[in-house]
Amino acid sequence: MSAAIRIEAKKGDVAGLSADIAVVWKFKGDPELPGPVDRSLAQRLVEIAKSDRFEGRAGRHLLWHAAASDGLKCRRYLLLGLGDRKDLTLERFRRHLGDALVECDRLGAVSVALPLLQAGASQFPGREAAVALAEGVLLGTYRFDRHRSEPRAGRKHLREVQVAAGDASLRDVADGIGMGETTAGATNFARDLVNEPAGELPPERMVEIARQVAAEEKITIKVFEPDDLRRMGMGGILGVGQGSRHPPRLIQLGYHPEERPVRKVALIGKGLTFDSGGLSLKTSEGMETMKCDMAGSAAVLATLKALPGLAPRTEVVGLMGMAENMPGGGAIRPGDILKMMNGKTVEVRNTDAEGRLVLADALSYASTFKDLDEAIDLATLTGACVVALGPMAAGVFGNNRELVDDILSAAGKAGEAMWPLPLYTEYGEHIKSDIADIKNTGIRYGGAITAALFLSEFVRDGLRWAHLDIAGPAFGDKDYSYLKKGGSGVGVRTLIRYLMDLAA
Repeated sequence: MSAAIRIEAKKGDVAGLSADIAVVWKFKGDPELPGPVDRSLAQRLVEIAKSDRFEGRAGRHLLWHAAASDGLKCRRYLLLGLGDRKDLTLERFRRHLGDALVECDRLGAVSVALPLLQAGASQFPGREAAVALAEGVLLGTYRFDRHRSEPRAGRKHLREVQVAAGDASLRDVADGIGMGETTAGATNFARDLVNEPAGELPPERMVEIARQVAAEEKITIKVFEPDDLRRMGMGGILGVGQGSRHPPRLIQLGYHPEERPVRKVALIGKGLTFDSGGLSLKTSEGMETMKCDMAGSAAVLATLKALPGLAPRTEVVGLMGMAENMPGGGAIRPGDILKMMNGKTVEVRNTDAEGRLVLADALSYASTFKDLDEAIDLATLTGACVVALGPMAAGVFGNNRELVDDILSAAGKAGEAMWPLPLYTEYGEHIKSDIADIKNTGIRYGGAITAALFLSEFVRDGLRWAHLDIAGPAFGDKDYSYLKKGGSGVGVRTLIRYLMDLAA
């Protein structure tokens, strides 16, 4: 986790700001520097780039030390290449900026000045450019160092970023920075939860954290204990958790706008605080990252945490199905039959296909809200989705094309890779059981689809529903720009954008 960085917008150009390092953009093949940069300074930097054969390739940078005689307020300038102007997107900008800020920190900079980016094939609106800038700064410099004796390189020094807004509306830029700080802060909060060792974060600890968030942000909370789950008939979540000494919980959060809501949405997160596979035990290698199996619930909690400050006109219910899947003496067995909250029975063919059992009860519960307009669940559900889309993209399923398209649109704005996948009802044949209503696994092929079809069995008729399979991007095995190794917080920025867009 990282200490806060102060980001402030100021009128004028970057030459008027004092900082340890100034970052200035350079497009490949462009004789001018974009953004509010003083003409004489821009000419000097272009000459330096030319003499050093710095073309402005995407992600490359060039550091120049100014002499005292130059009379500049910043003594070091980092030229950051953004590639071809026509190819630049705000997502690419986030990534390049995050890398540049890590480099500035490595160089010992406490403060950085940079110009607002308004460039590309067409100019980016000042507010959106400011959102991307704040997210690039805060996501790119994130580190989880809680359990290290000393912080790693990448976030030891940096504390302040000043943004030269030029002639853009200072109000719009400040508003965009505030939005970016909120979305990035929520994402980093989810990252912290996912990165925490599973031994430190059993279901009861997640309850404590959720209660703290609810108290701080003034959102409602209700916790269903094991006895409550039994009374409600939640055989799925109880079955998954019965092999662990840490009993399962269902956490319900609520955000209520001050104005009349335009819609009521349920966000539902898979919350396996650790997934050993149960009696269908994973390999030791397969368990190495299974502390991330609660990434869906982390995203739900982080999103609810951000909503009061953003005040969307949407009522939101957050459901977090928290359990630990362990191979204890009381664990469910392959061949057992569980009865879900909506009355359907499930034959357990593989205890490692447990997330869908937890979500089945959570979706069944959400379906009891008669005034609910739609439900969106997030889950690190299937390796099949990773095979289909790779490690950086989430799959999006749903029973309503408009809902899926709106989520994909929000993901595009947020810079999170998501792709639509089909719900072929014919594949439902593969999860039919001989001894129960359905079984929890199908054939090897199309596993992400059959898992989504399984979930659809627990969504009431008429309720708009989308399922986000985040198994690929939830946890990275290497740094990729601002997507750091470990928890990514995927889904948070998309959900926030989606909820904000509903009342736009």
